[in-house]
Amino acid sequence: MRVLHVSPRYYPFIGGSELYCQQISERLVRDGHQVNVFTTDAWDLEYFWDPAKKHLATGTEVHNGVEVRRFAVRHVLANRFSFAGIRLAMRWLAALPVDTRSLLFRLCRWQPWVPELYRELTSGAPGSYDLVHVTNMPFDALVYGAYLFARRNGIPLVITPFLHLGEPADETVRRYYTMPHQMTMLRESQRVLVQTDLERNYLLSRGLSEERVQKVGVGIDPAELDGGLGERFRSKYQVLVDAPIVFTIGAQAYDKGSVHLVEAMRRLWEQGCDAHLVLAGPVMGDFETYFRSLPEPVRARCHLLGFISEEDKRDLLDAGDVFAMPSRTDSFGIVYLEAWWYHKPVIGARAGGVPDVIDDGRDGYLVPFGDVARLAEAIGALLADRAKARKFGESGHQKVARQYTWESKYASIKAIYQDLSKRPA
Repeated sequence: MRVLHVSPRYYPFIGGSELYCQQISERLVRDGHQVNVFTTDAWDLEYFWDPAKKHLATGTEVHNGVEVRRFAVRHVLANRFSFAGIRLAMRWLAALPVDTRSLLFRLCRWQPWVPELYRELTSGAPGSYDLVHVTNMPFDALVYGAYLFARRNGIPLVITPFLHLGEPADETVRRYYTMPHQMTMLRESQRVLVQTDLERNYLLSRGLSEERVQKVGVGIDPAELDGGLGERFRSKYQVLVDAPIVFTIGAQAYDKGSVHLVEAMRRLWEQGCDAHLVLAGPVMGDFETYFRSLPEPVRARCHLLGFISEEDKRDLLDAGDVFAMPSRTDSFGIVYLEAWWYHKPVIGARAGGVPDVIDDGRDGYLVPFGDVARLAEAIGALLADRAKARKFGESGHQKVARQYTWESKYASIKAIYQDLSKRPA
């Protein structure tokens, strides 16, 4: 097979969706297939709307047998507010009681604006691929480009939307991922690969056929994840051996629950808790502003690390005691699996796909998004009851070993590819 993958970001940036695309791409190459990845030059997520943030060089490179082409993100009038303004206009149009899809499709080409990539998909890129697979709503310009590319070349379109459904009774997050034009592209694709039953059932309720929506999920590669040394992490970041560590790994942002995590730890510190808080991962602007406003004694008890290497991540997973990511913007959360692989108990929010990942009271706790008191209570309970924490961590580890390795997930995805590549689109 010859496969085109379209992803907003790709290695060397490692996040959940980036790892998903990389694992599939590299495993296909090892199996003798040809894979091209079209992606952008964004490193920081905020670079999609803020030209001051970090980005990579454009061009073509080969990584582990995968040909990767990076296209430049352009910034409308170099104005960081243009991206948000267009998004708000799209949200307003999507809510109108008339069919606004034609306007939404026009506007989505700026979300983000990557004109060379869009042109390559819509008028270049010879159609010698067997299928195209695109990830991540709401990066609509890339999804729409892949959608048009598949139609123009008569090949199957696979979408992994990573829908952020947010809180069940709150549309704040969900409305940016389920606009009419987005649902049209999902309905007209040949396969929509989802992570959880929650995501699948939502799409079925919106009119997608059962044949098109397939739950595959994500996984970990034990060989790549093993080898963490907690002592090395503690030495490097000056964390005392006998001090417990509460930690999170991912983007540090309000929607990820980072603010609530710090506030929960403040409550515990006021009660005499001696745990350290480690926040690893890219720091978004909203959280950076919040963190700078904290009293110095609070900041001193937090280790705000920013993006860390894979070695540091493994070491932190080994060193940590309780993993907490009470996010409302996760369709799954691979990092819960990574923490479980290291036998750590986890805490997540009752939002997105996370309630289908964490078995509340068995391998972790679920708390309402934004409920600082409940979050502090959950963290405190696991720090105080080490036997329960070990039990939760072991239960999670066994679940990962049974259900969530890339070896099994990749086999399912490859079978879908092979089935589709034999059919007319």
